[in-house]
Amino acid sequence: MTLMGRYMRREILASVAFVLVGFLALFAFFDFINELDDIGRGGYKLQHALAFVGLGLPSRIYELMPIAALIGTIYALAQFASHSEFTAMRAAGLGRRRALGAILAVGVWMAIGTAVVGELLTPPAEKIAQNVRLSAIGATVAGEFRSGLWIKDTLKDADGNVQRMRFVNIGELMPDTTLRSVRVFEFDRDFRLVELLSAARGRFVPPQSWDLENAEQTLFEPVRVADNAVALRALRSLVPRRAWVSELTPDIVGVLMLAPERMSAWNLAQYVEHLRDNQQRSDRYEIALWKKLVYPLAVVVMMILALPFAYLQARAGGIGYKVFAGIMLGVAFHFLNGLFSHLGLLNTWPAWLAACVPSVVALALAMAMLAWVDRAH
Repeated sequence: MTLMGRYMRREILASVAFVLVGFLALFAFFDFINELDDIGRGGYKLQHALAFVGLGLPSRIYELMPIAALIGTIYALAQFASHSEFTAMRAAGLGRRRALGAILAVGVWMAIGTAVVGELLTPPAEKIAQNVRLSAIGATVAGEFRSGLWIKDTLKDADGNVQRMRFVNIGELMPDTTLRSVRVFEFDRDFRLVELLSAARGRFVPPQSWDLENAEQTLFEPVRVADNAVALRALRSLVPRRAWVSELTPDIVGVLMLAPERMSAWNLAQYVEHLRDNQQRSDRYEIALWKKLVYPLAVVVMMILALPFAYLQARAGGIGYKVFAGIMLGVAFHFLNGLFSHLGLLNTWPAWLAACVPSVVALALAMAMLAWVDRAH
């Protein structure tokens, strides 16, 4: 039984690797075609496009692994069935539970590998890819408004109580997270403007400080005037450098350079906490965080979904038919995953629900197919 298990695992791994390499080659080709329009723009050359596409492969591996696992497992099991190997294995005592155990042994390790790629390889590779592309083209990260990027920040005391609220406007965010044309509007707890700070450039100095160059500071102080009325007096000063303490870090600002789906779970959790602390909506990033936690498990679910295909006899369709069915199931899962993410965002569903429904549906389908196989055989 150990020998059969090793044989099944080896063939499944080889098939999944073959399918994954094929998908990576196809998507890399499409990504490269997409980059051809930008070659010649600024200093963007062929080698930059190739580097950008190559650095995007870890994210493609993460995205395609569940579909590759499904199709590769179906192909390997269909090969066993077409060569009567699976019939011989069943005659030798390979029951459905043991077959499922052999598949799960491969699936768990593939899920762990997928999680490692998504957490440790994809985010830094994506940052480097964006850095290479934007630096070569000479572009910056686009803002949501003409005035640039807007971020809310808070200043808290040692007990966690909010002392100041800030609205930070960043005119340009460079690929290395250097800030240009920075303006900070600082309010007290009663929403009264107390300081306006602007600087031409800002660089982060660990652990929680930004070095602002050519800073202009305007302080607003209440003063008593005639009839005991209160007016604001503006005190303006220019300094060549100014240290500005903030909870904003390059990791949080760098979120704006990456799609949430390609960030690490750690950075997503940090950014979600930052948005919550500043009473901002975090639905999109919460869904992305839950998908990061659930998505690797989809590899195991897809491989379970492939097992019933091994019990389909040759007269029910050849290898091509079964692989085509696997492709359709994989495409359906991919679209279902994206659909529920958008539905969850639009309908403000709990993030865990929007992230888990596609995998739960696929698992339910796999269990139903296995139950049907049990009844039919």
